[in-house]
Amino acid sequence: QVQLDESGGGLVQPGGSLRLSCAASGSSVSWYNMGWYRQAPGNQREMVARITSRGSTNYADSVKGRFTISRDNAKNTMYLQMNNLKPEDTAVYYCNAARDDVLIHYDYWGQGTQVTVSS
Repeated sequence: QVQLDESGGGLVQPGGSLRLSCAASGSSVSWYNMGWYRQAPGNQREMVARITSRGSTNYADSVKGRFTISRDNAKNTMYLQMNNLKPEDTAVYYCNAARDDVLIHYDYWGQGTQVTVSS
């Protein structure tokens, strides 16, 4: 069992920066694939960035060059550094951790943190 808790969201002006944190508890997530997803009102949830247990990353085209995903296994925490924020980045951001056992898929989600980009 894994509990994920996001923090770091808030209100920021266009062009500004935020760093989101996802703190895991209950179990180590060192061997989990993790990622950030977001959902804006009226939109479907979309993948923002992913980082595998081996450290490989991928990003949505809309955030490439602006966002950086990272993880600190010693702290059991994942981060999303968001730079040059745009109004279209406004959404609730969710932390995800997942792994596959031989027979079972494990999938955990945080409660979300609001990011609002507005002048």
